[in-house]
Amino acid sequence: MRMSFLLLCAAARGTTAFNLPSLSASQLRSSSLRSVTTTRLHSTSSDSDSSDFDYDLLVIGGGSGGVRASRIASGHGAKVALLETKLSHGVDPYYSAIGGTCVNVGCVPKKLMVFASRYPGEIREMEGYGWKGASEGVFDWKVFLENKNKEITRLNNVYQNFVLKNAGVQVIEARGTLTGPNSIQVHTTATGESSTLTAKNILIAVGGWPFKPDIPGIEHAITSNEIFYLEEQPKRMVVVGGGFIALEFATIMDGLGTDVTLMYRGDLFLRGFDDDMRTHLKEEMENNSGIDLKFNTDPKEIRKQDDGSFLVIDQDGNEVECDSILYATGRKGKIDGLNLESAGVHTENSFIPVNEYSQTNVPSIYAVGDVTDRIALTPVALMEGHRLADTVFGGMDRPVDHEFVASTVFTTPEIGTVGYSEQEAVEKYGDIDVYKNRFRAMKHSFPQSETYSLFKLIVESKTQRVVGCHVATDGAGEMVQGVAIAIKMGATKEDFDNTIGIHPTSAEELVTMRTPSYYYRDGQKVDKLE
Repeated sequence: MRMSFLLLCAAARGTTAFNLPSLSASQLRSSSLRSVTTTRLHSTSSDSDSSDFDYDLLVIGGGSGGVRASRIASGHGAKVALLETKLSHGVDPYYSAIGGTCVNVGCVPKKLMVFASRYPGEIREMEGYGWKGASEGVFDWKVFLENKNKEITRLNNVYQNFVLKNAGVQVIEARGTLTGPNSIQVHTTATGESSTLTAKNILIAVGGWPFKPDIPGIEHAITSNEIFYLEEQPKRMVVVGGGFIALEFATIMDGLGTDVTLMYRGDLFLRGFDDDMRTHLKEEMENNSGIDLKFNTDPKEIRKQDDGSFLVIDQDGNEVECDSILYATGRKGKIDGLNLESAGVHTENSFIPVNEYSQTNVPSIYAVGDVTDRIALTPVALMEGHRLADTVFGGMDRPVDHEFVASTVFTTPEIGTVGYSEQEAVEKYGDIDVYKNRFRAMKHSFPQSETYSLFKLIVESKTQRVVGCHVATDGAGEMVQGVAIAIKMGATKEDFDNTIGIHPTSAEELVTMRTPSYYYRDGQKVDKLE
């Protein structure tokens, strides 16, 4: 099943992050948990030895997963404190703050940028509807950033003073470093002073951090952190990467009027997504955007020129001149400085493996969100944190559930997806029926815009259960969120067929596709059945 970017909402997690280093679809969906033995957990909030510690739960990281776990644990009666390095957003070296990547440098500000970037496209179609003299106007980057910063500041306050404070969670503006399986050294941000706190349970929810490759001149490149604080809008930008974060920012900046070049080392971006969706988005970008797509292109050097602009030089010596380079080539777990080895916490590369209860190899230490290298999405981190708190402090048995996770790539058009891609479904089931349709939505056909939508359903042949839904159209995310409920509940194609559509909408296509476009039997594609 799908994850998706998006990301930059990705992200969702600890104090940072949206994207993971070029994750495959199987990694994003997998609920197999590496190298940590599964054990059923039990409530510890009322155990007699809780009084031996300062807290029942100490959380390092105030992102989505950490905040949710803290709030739910406190609601179950646990004594909880949460450590977050900063309580208000800002630039280097922190960027993220209370609320995590999603609130500060991820989902929320990115979606605001998405909204802003789509107005020119709306205006260009107005004449076809009879509006004369409409023009795009001039985008004011500084006004947008000023308003964005006000909104993020408001959300920082909501998280600290309403979400957590009202739940009885103690919020400490500090950095946490493990000193053992039940102790944390607290480095206060304001004073630099250090102290030690103990807890029966420790949760690591620090998220991830953008990764940049080691090439000459890489210090001149920015990431999905810095773009939200650029003082001026670049006139020309090179975006490097092929994941949903790269695609989202390429379409955002193009919509805002920047000349964008997208460089990706592979044949086609969005590896791991359904191939039809990948190809459709490529065609739409080629036909309806100003983005210069450069596939099989791998930058090898960045040079700063005397006038302050940059040259990006690829593996073949080709040069592209620009004013800014954004790297979106993956993320790593933000474990530097946590001193995990002091508690014996096992890591793989920069991530922390956990079992289905989000428990590490050390029984008293847990981890949720992007730092665990499962599915890097805000709602997933929320689910992981909530289920952890219910299990450890609420007396419930709630392992994580990473199957049929819906997601959206906030490009233009959007891609909404839940369940298995065609390729994955063939591999898992062998026999599937594929329904799909490509068409111009009414909104775009009336003004004669060459903008197309693509709808696709994947059905497991034996049970007729719908196991995949992929949509590329306006508002695909809003659409697929509702469909995801049905698919998660096990809806069949007959259930879809028995549902009366809403007319006229694009979404009714999901309940009106009656005849399969083709089939797979024993893993082989066939156009018609005998």
